[in-house]
Amino acid sequence: MNQKDFDQTIKLPLHRQTHTNGLSNGLIVLMSLGTFIIFFQGFMVAPLLPNLAGYFQATVRHTSFIEPAYLMGYGAFTLMYPPLSERFGRYKLILFCMSVFVVLTVITGFVQTIDQMIILRFFTGIGCAGVSPTTLGWIGNKIPYERRGQALGIFFGLMAGGTALGSSAGALLASVTGWQNLFFGVAGMGVIVMSLIITNREHYIDKKLASASNHTTRRGAISMQILSEKRARKTYAFVLFNAMFHSGVFAWAGVLFYNRYHLDEKGIGLALLGYGIPGLILGPWMGKLADRYGRNKVIPIGIIIGSLTVIVLSLPIIPLWAACILVVTLSLSFDLTHPSLAAVTSTFPNKRGEATGLFAFFLFTGYGVGSLVFSLIVIIGLNKTFAVFGVVALLISILSVRVFRYEK
Repeated sequence: MNQKDFDQTIKLPLHRQTHTNGLSNGLIVLMSLGTFIIFFQGFMVAPLLPNLAGYFQATVRHTSFIEPAYLMGYGAFTLMYPPLSERFGRYKLILFCMSVFVVLTVITGFVQTIDQMIILRFFTGIGCAGVSPTTLGWIGNKIPYERRGQALGIFFGLMAGGTALGSSAGALLASVTGWQNLFFGVAGMGVIVMSLIITNREHYIDKKLASASNHTTRRGAISMQILSEKRARKTYAFVLFNAMFHSGVFAWAGVLFYNRYHLDEKGIGLALLGYGIPGLILGPWMGKLADRYGRNKVIPIGIIIGSLTVIVLSLPIIPLWAACILVVTLSLSFDLTHPSLAAVTSTFPNKRGEATGLFAFFLFTGYGVGSLVFSLIVIIGLNKTFAVFGVVALLISILSVRVFRYEK
């Protein structure tokens, strides 16, 4: 089935298409709320690393492993959930994942050691790993390709917004209520999201569940078929790298503001607040920009912006106000690259969501690996590690010009 035929099979009824810029966008926001809260929790501890290290009497480097533990657990299991969504349906799967998320988040508030927190966050990541890939699958199946960039812009805008608001609001609230109450509060937010899911379950429930027989085998075979194509392998490699870059840098940004500018939790939260602004405000517009002018231009530009941002941020002479602006440009890089890469992978054969599942796998695995790599090499110095990430990204951006030259 070619892309044109595939898109025809998933086109919404005419009366639904007339609400493209109204109802459909609202549904995408609704579907993406689970991803928002998951990333809110995922990165809310990043600016708290110095204080958590003091609370648990551990080093900042040891404490920093709570980030890759959560994200690697999430990434490792993203491929496990799409077959389950076919068997049990999207609604039941997302409700299950959100339930696990809420329960384990509450338990995390009672831990007594940093190792207990690392273990619990690993299992929390595993438990909620089905939310984002299932949402991406819904977008890929329901939104026609010519509007998919806008839809993915909304999805990744909320992902970036969850990352930014989690780190900012988390730091601000923890300074007032304590980190334990922060976890309890996020669990409450998860309950609210679950209530919205239950209230709007008709949008999640699949009208026809596929037969479960041999699905795993066929899914694996089709996934290998996708990866046998050079274009697919190159695209997923960039998905993995881009996630590693942004996760590693952002996970340690709070430590940079703490060490260099001697900010407390409130100050770090305010400094990181700008990370989600471009995505929340301009996400749909940037998606349209890629749809109109081509991802062969948007992807390299986004990577270049990110690489130069981190290289400049690594310089110790940068004043605080400039560093805060650089946080915003780093977010801009995220919002230019991630939705466009997702749109490219949505053109691969995706009958059972294999291309979407692979995208989620490489994306969230990259998030975990990136923060892990940063934690492992930071012994060379924080500024030097930022510089290494920036220089490598700059080299990758040059390569991306050639790799994506035909993605118009």
